[in-house]
Amino acid sequence: MCTARSPLKLVSRFPDHPEIGTLHDNFVHAVETFQDHKYLGTRIRVDGTVGEYKWMTYGEAGTARTSVGSGLLYHGIPKGASIGLYFINRPEWIIVDHACSAYSFISVPLYDTLGPDASKFIVNHAVIQAIFCVPQTLNTMLTFLSEIPSVRLIVVVGGLDEHMPSLPSSTGVEVISYSKLLRQGRSNLQAFCPPQPEDVATICYTSGTTGTPKGAVLTHGNFIANVAGSSNAVRFFPSDVYISYLPLAHIYERANQVLVAYSGTAVGFYQGDNLKLMDDMAALRPTIFCSVPRLYNRIYAGITNAVKTSGGLRERLFNAAYNSKKQAILNGKKSSPMWDRLVFNKIKEKLGGRVRYMVSGASPLSSDVMDFLRVCFGCVVLEGYGMTETSCVISSMDEGDMVSGHVGSPNPACEIKLVDVPEMNYTFEDKPYPRGEICVRGPIIFRGYFKDEVQTREVLDEDGWLHTGDIGLWFTGGRLKIIDRKKNIFKLAQGEYIAPEKVENVYAKCKFVLQVFVYGDSLNSSLVAVVCVDPEVLKAWATSEGIKYEDLGQLCNDPRARAAVLADMDAIGRDAQLRGFEFVKAVTLVLEPFTLENGLLTPTFKIKRPQAKAYFAKAISDMYVELATSESDPSPLKML
Repeated sequence: MCTARSPLKLVSRFPDHPEIGTLHDNFVHAVETFQDHKYLGTRIRVDGTVGEYKWMTYGEAGTARTSVGSGLLYHGIPKGASIGLYFINRPEWIIVDHACSAYSFISVPLYDTLGPDASKFIVNHAVIQAIFCVPQTLNTMLTFLSEIPSVRLIVVVGGLDEHMPSLPSSTGVEVISYSKLLRQGRSNLQAFCPPQPEDVATICYTSGTTGTPKGAVLTHGNFIANVAGSSNAVRFFPSDVYISYLPLAHIYERANQVLVAYSGTAVGFYQGDNLKLMDDMAALRPTIFCSVPRLYNRIYAGITNAVKTSGGLRERLFNAAYNSKKQAILNGKKSSPMWDRLVFNKIKEKLGGRVRYMVSGASPLSSDVMDFLRVCFGCVVLEGYGMTETSCVISSMDEGDMVSGHVGSPNPACEIKLVDVPEMNYTFEDKPYPRGEICVRGPIIFRGYFKDEVQTREVLDEDGWLHTGDIGLWFTGGRLKIIDRKKNIFKLAQGEYIAPEKVENVYAKCKFVLQVFVYGDSLNSSLVAVVCVDPEVLKAWATSEGIKYEDLGQLCNDPRARAAVLADMDAIGRDAQLRGFEFVKAVTLVLEPFTLENGLLTPTFKIKRPQAKAYFAKAISDMYVELATSESDPSPLKML
């Protein structure tokens, strides 16, 4: 299916500027058109306190881009070389990325959240020759410098010249400050070396569920097609202000930055601390807020908890305002401005008071939370669906669509089809809605995984269709809804992928565990587990603890037993070096084994996941309720 926004042909360029074919063209257009407009903003520290935002214009960023690119050439880094970016969001990240585009380098983001060895692996796999980092990441890199032989130059952003370590010439690595590179580039300016649309722009590594990260190879044409298509749904303007805090190492924020530059929008960067994000929002007062369900869920929880604890009149007033405004929105009418004055304006101020667009991506946003945001913030709230391998957006909601619980219609830069998955009983003939694996084709599809033909062939077929592994259905009005995963791999709410069998194999070593079913989904940020316990081990533990019980069923329900099993599982998980998000946060103990007879095992003794999910639905639901009430995750929000 294609979109009604461009039914006859796929979009591959901006309709208003078809001459823009690469990221370099896009930024040249931005610098020429928005020369003196504010572009990159950071908060200035004075005497240890953080003040207002200070801005660099598009013209100034363009000059810095030329100096950085010229500086890399001055150091002998050749055209087509891979350049690593090993630091979180700040103006220099964007400038270095623009320099890579202008001089035909390939930018490769590096990040630590995948574990300490991931960055080392990426540097070697992508044969990175120069790395931009900050003093903290420099110290990490110096510990494994001998293991990354391709690196010739390290540029330290925010580092002082006198603090740069001098490495022995035998290492073949030079370490310089970013400001020194700028000076060297300015003194040795070089002409641009513009890329072609089919040239590689970036290798974006994603958290492979098993083993090492996979490098998605994306071209300049991929980015331009995706952003040109998705800009049909979301339009930015030069008057807009965007807050950048989502990781630039991920495709969601990368694609947003392409649209920001095309539109002449100002970008303010957060301080680097998620707990201070609200403070940054209040100072910046953005008009566009792109985030992920995990934060929107916290905003929702922060407001609802504040309302409940306020009690009495304030709680009744909020509920009356909320219900009245929600009805008006659903009916396509304007609500009474009285409710905004009395209740909602104070909430809006928490995000700076000017947000006109809220966009959610990375994992599904629940309908309740979406409706709640629309009411409380009085702005357009849209959800999109995408992945690294499609250069970001596959589908997105239309601005006027008030129906929640779906991910909108196809990006005009791609076509989507649903392919039958008979082993999961999903077919195009299903009633009332066709269902199947979501497959995508068009100019947004990546080249493949870098140096990995096998994994590329697993997802890209000979007709150019990318098989996403997500199960979708065609909802009314050509809307796409995500309902399942084809493989036993799922995403948590924060966007991390989990391979449950891997986690189960670790926890199977726990002394209490006979069998374990690990569960998680993209509406929750934690894993939970149903454990079939070893009755003898459990009885021995109870005796040693002096715990009396009438029967084993009662003992399984004892919170002390659950805590003991969870503690043992935690110890096993630490020994196996599970990543933080792979640890189970709640358990239910059962005595009945998973068997072929009760339908929970396959003939090869693998857990039947959809059946286990249904069988233990109440236990799963109860565990998530328990986690939600006990969670001490510090909220960045103090609402009301």
